[in-house]
Amino acid sequence: MGTASLGSLWAVFLLPLVFGVPTEEPTFGESVASHLPKGCQRCCDPEDLMSSDDAVHAPVSPYVLPEVRPYINITILKGDKGDRGPSGTPGKPGKNGTRGDRGSQGIKGDKGQAGSPGSSCQTHYSAFSVGRKTGLHSSENFLSLLFDRVFVNTDGHFDMATGRFVAPLRGLYFFSLNVHSWNYKETYVHIVHNEQAVVILYAQPSERSIMQSQSVMLSLLPGDHVWVRLFKRERENGVYSDDVDTYITFSGHLIKAEDD
Repeated sequence: MGTASLGSLWAVFLLPLVFGVPTEEPTFGESVASHLPKGCQRCCDPEDLMSSDDAVHAPVSPYVLPEVRPYINITILKGDKGDRGPSGTPGKPGKNGTRGDRGSQGIKGDKGQAGSPGSSCQTHYSAFSVGRKTGLHSSENFLSLLFDRVFVNTDGHFDMATGRFVAPLRGLYFFSLNVHSWNYKETYVHIVHNEQAVVILYAQPSERSIMQSQSVMLSLLPGDHVWVRLFKRERENGVYSDDVDTYITFSGHLIKAEDD
């Protein structure tokens, strides 16, 4: 085993003698330059090694070095979150959108509380409506038209004995009169306020009798009278009625008391 080790050492010393000792190992650049054609230059060689004539006619080197770009991880340089900036100015309002579908009916709410009592209402009433079943002819003087049938007479404000309505309150009243004319005679009747005729109901003589009507609104004071009179005999006139039907009616009622 000792003889084998000595043989290996001798082989190491004898190899340079047999194959020769290299004087100097060429570098990588020199090795590449020795294989390049005349006139070629590497991109890493100094610029002054190539003459101007050689630079013009020098071929392009087929060796292109890759471009090195540095990469920086931005996440490493990210700082802390800044404070919230101030709110900007409000923008212009947008256009109205289309109307949406109607929603489902909600749940019925609880019953509300009772309201406070209202003010007391005025209860001033006055109304009448009377009729006559007997015809009437004119005479030498004015005739007050009396009535023999009562339809309505609240609180007795219409006096059946005199044929006059007596106003119980200051206020606005409405009155209407309906009569039936007589054949071949005039119909000439007034609605009178106290002793002043205010409106007339008139029909010319005709072979046919017809129904006529008149109405008026009056402002009355307490105690004022409203009644109907037939014109005197300067003109032959009359109103018609019979025992079967009621052709003549006189009605009135309070519209608004001025004390309300």
